[in-house]
Amino acid sequence: MTEPVLSDKADPSSGSNADRSSAPAQAGAPSWERTAIEQWVAATLVEQRIERRWKYGIRLAWLVFLVAMAWFGVERGGVHSADITQPHTAVVEIKGEIGSGAEANAELVVSSMRSAFEDVGAQAVVLLVNSPGGSPVQAGIINDEIRRLKGLHKKPVYVVVEETCASAAYYIAVAADQIYVDKASVVGSIGVLMDGFGFTGLMDKLGVERRLMTAGQNKGFLDPFSPQTEKQREFAQAMLDQIHRQFISAVKAGRGDRLKETPETFSGLFWTGEQAVKMGLADQLGNLDFVAREVVKAPEIVDYTRRDNVAERLVKRFGASIGESMAKAIYTAPALR
Repeated sequence: MTEPVLSDKADPSSGSNADRSSAPAQAGAPSWERTAIEQWVAATLVEQRIERRWKYGIRLAWLVFLVAMAWFGVERGGVHSADITQPHTAVVEIKGEIGSGAEANAELVVSSMRSAFEDVGAQAVVLLVNSPGGSPVQAGIINDEIRRLKGLHKKPVYVVVEETCASAAYYIAVAADQIYVDKASVVGSIGVLMDGFGFTGLMDKLGVERRLMTAGQNKGFLDPFSPQTEKQREFAQAMLDQIHRQFISAVKAGRGDRLKETPETFSGLFWTGEQAVKMGLADQLGNLDFVAREVVKAPEIVDYTRRDNVAERLVKRFGASIGESMAKAIYTAPALR
């Protein structure tokens, strides 16, 4: 007697003809799971490609916008007149600290003045000043250029002081033909300073040792944590005195016989506009409208001031990073993220 056997193998002789004939076809056809996965992967790649294009497209649009705004601000400057060929008073502003990295720097001011002098409609150039001073180097460059442009174009230059015209700002102003002030303006401060701190006594009390190595015995004489010798102090004072003499020479050359010199004139003191007129540091009380209307005889005012506007600063700051991102988008192969 044959016993029954449990087995997962089908008897080849027991299957139907239909089952045997369909088996090869099912083995060769792709399963529905595989088809679905392939379709999902393809759709994901397309979606990521579109997303990347939008991202870099938006960045490019912002970059173009910022560049356009910077161009508009720099190229047009502050000109507000529809027709600058008609007679007008050209204005260039000098506001805030004067320095190479400041808004009132020699490059921008000189460029603005050149544009003003070259326009045939400009009857005169007015420097509108509101500055406490700054770099004597930047002021000297502007002073020299004012005198050069006056001789080249035969046009008068006037300074109109708002709140303050002190130190390096006054260094610039004395190159003008006349200086107009408000009675309460602050004018003068004809002097030079070099400031700093010394911490050597405090370091001794705290038990801190300064370890400064230099090549050259005076290389570190402005270091606030090192003692200053008398020779070094004399050297610094001699340098300041020389710059002061240059400042005084510029004032005397610019003001000439109008200057009523006293022992305090070049002491670094400053005065009100009313006092400055009496001392010969300024010529007359008056504002911008007065000068344009009564002195220049061209009441139409056109601003030629070049400014480093917000859009330009944004382009400088972010332009490089955006450009780098766009370069990566162009030259980097697509990747799943």
